[in-house]
Amino acid sequence: MGDVLSTHLDDARRQHITEKTGKILTEFLRFYEDQYGVALFNSMRHEIEGTGTPQAQLLWRKVPLDERIIFSGNLFQYQEDNKKWRNRFSLVPHNYGLVLYENKVAYERHVPPRTIINSAGYKILTSVDQYLELVGNSLPGTTSKSGAAPILKCPTQFPLILWHPSARHYYFCMMTEAEQDKWQAVLQDCIRHCNNGIPENSKVEGPAFTDAIRMYRQSKELYGTWEMLCGNEVQILSNLVMEELGPELKAELSPRLKGKPQERQRQWIQISDAVYRMVYEQAKARFEAVLSKLQLARPAMEAVIRTDMDQIITSKEHLASKIRGFILPKAEVCVRNHVQPYIPSILEALMVPTSQGFTEVRDVFFKEVTDMNLNVINEGGIDKLGEYMEKLSQLAYHPLKMQSCYEKMEPLRLDGLQQRFDVSSTSVFKQRAQIHMREQMDNAVYTFETLLHQELGKGPTKEELCKSIQRILERVLKKYDYDSSSVRKRFFREALLQITIPFLLKKLAPTCKSELPRFQELIFEDFARFILVENTYEEVVLQTVMKDILQAVKEAAVQRKHNLYRDSVVLHNSDPNLHLLAEGTPIDWGEEYGGSGCGGGSSSGDSGSPSPRVPEAATISEKRRRTKQVVSVVQDEEAGLPFEAGPEPPSPTSLGSVTELRGLLAQNLRAESPPPAGPLLNGAPVQECPQPVVTPKASSPPASPLRQLLPGKAADLEPPKPSDQETGEQVSSPGGRPAIHTTTEDSAGVQTEF
Repeated sequence: MGDVLSTHLDDARRQHITEKTGKILTEFLRFYEDQYGVALFNSMRHEIEGTGTPQAQLLWRKVPLDERIIFSGNLFQYQEDNKKWRNRFSLVPHNYGLVLYENKVAYERHVPPRTIINSAGYKILTSVDQYLELVGNSLPGTTSKSGAAPILKCPTQFPLILWHPSARHYYFCMMTEAEQDKWQAVLQDCIRHCNNGIPENSKVEGPAFTDAIRMYRQSKELYGTWEMLCGNEVQILSNLVMEELGPELKAELSPRLKGKPQERQRQWIQISDAVYRMVYEQAKARFEAVLSKLQLARPAMEAVIRTDMDQIITSKEHLASKIRGFILPKAEVCVRNHVQPYIPSILEALMVPTSQGFTEVRDVFFKEVTDMNLNVINEGGIDKLGEYMEKLSQLAYHPLKMQSCYEKMEPLRLDGLQQRFDVSSTSVFKQRAQIHMREQMDNAVYTFETLLHQELGKGPTKEELCKSIQRILERVLKKYDYDSSSVRKRFFREALLQITIPFLLKKLAPTCKSELPRFQELIFEDFARFILVENTYEEVVLQTVMKDILQAVKEAAVQRKHNLYRDSVVLHNSDPNLHLLAEGTPIDWGEEYGGSGCGGGSSSGDSGSPSPRVPEAATISEKRRRTKQVVSVVQDEEAGLPFEAGPEPPSPTSLGSVTELRGLLAQNLRAESPPPAGPLLNGAPVQECPQPVVTPKASSPPASPLRQLLPGKAADLEPPKPSDQETGEQVSSPGGRPAIHTTTEDSAGVQTEF
């Protein structure tokens, strides 16, 4: 590989790449600095004025479920240095970075991992043919002839390949189709979460960045959705540079690559990854420097905004009125002729799969709680409650149980509309809806946890507990129905705007954009950092189509399509005391109600007795040993993976019908307790439940899902954190446990595998 890079990426070409990258970054960062002031003003104005959005009925976790291992198991990875497949022990921590160890023993002995993969921007391919087609299309003129040896051979029929348009690729394979399906669900969950890399609570930096990306691409006549808007800011910025730099390098280097087609393909993948790493490091340094400068200037900007808020608003409204008078006739004609007729079709295409997905979330939640209710009756009441609630609390993060919900979005198509509105891919809408599904599932689960925990304070009997669980379930489902309707309507409005606004801006650009500079004189110089002509122009365009979008969504709700609530149905303060319950300490079911299978300790046999805590003076190694005992949220309940022991004990057979479940639940209750005062409304097939999860207490929420390892003792207790780079590999070093750091081509003392 070294020969390939030294030949095609010599000092002169590296210097050219650095200069080209610097030029693109300089241009983008000007947009970012402009948008930062606008985003800061909008954020402060929003805090003062507020919005009329409906109050959510469900609670949400203020302390996320950290320190969990989402998945662990074995899989085969292709080693590009020796062209051999090696069995790796793999795990996915709560931050969704895929961590690969030499084997399970290496993990248990604290040996640094071989690979930490941040999957933002990647696609999962399930066949070698899919991969070869993408590789062939990425480098024209390298399509292999029939019968020629392909770039990759898989020893089984069940590969999983992580493909990225610029960064290196990863090759895995499994022994069975069932394993392939499970790992595909897990890796897709990793991609979904890593793609959503800009923190939701970033009210200034996040909007400023995404608006700057849009403005920059529109300045290059690139409108519409962008598929590579995924990852954190530095990853997105690297993708932006590679979007422009990649084709130029490809045209220059492609004729110079030597060898057979598959060898030239391999060389290009190596070159592209090396360039991506160079771009990433340069983008990271430049972006962090500008962000630091803006954050230092922020207090002074906030002071100006607070002092002159009314004048800034008045000035902006005056500017908007002038722009509106200029473009409104043209915009209304454009909306009437080119957008309005297609809004119902786009909305229907979005509503069907999205509503099916949210309905599936409701069904899965109902089934899991009903299963728990039945198990509480069958297996000893509160003694086992901690174990069951530990599993239920992580339902939203269970890739396999949530897969049936996520799959509902896969049929989403905008047939005939994608080309018209320049929508490159529907993946951005699919992933956004899937993230909403996970959030609503977790909100429902957390609300159920909170209400049940309150009920347990009354010391209920087994019969009373069963009734309480059913009553709380029905109460939470009503809240879920309301919140899911609000979330879906907001998602539909945002998606329609995301599809139609770029189209309108592109249509209006030839006649309107050149006239915008003359409106600059209407902005006072003191307010120029908070009011931009281009942003105000886009807001005016948005207003011309917004009324049609709102009307379309409102009509869908009035017609009771897909269980959407009407806008007039508002449940403000329907449960005013509920939100007070969420202000307390996060519930640790393993500590408070830890049975023999929960919390890493044994129960004393008394109902609700806590499991023993780790002494404060416990050593780091002892804490690490306890952390190591955490059972994956996902269990391989079928045959063992290659080179492992036999299969896990089978789960109880699921019941076949709602009627059968109701009958069995009623029989068990009659046999073990006095007759209930009223009928029980349980009813759902029993689902296979994973093994109990033993978890440490959740820590404070990270600033980013891809944060670096914490210094000191905390690092010894946490699973390795993925870098915010796309890839990074290390060769394990003997002795100790050095800090995990990402690998670049020039990292000292670290070898990179290709």
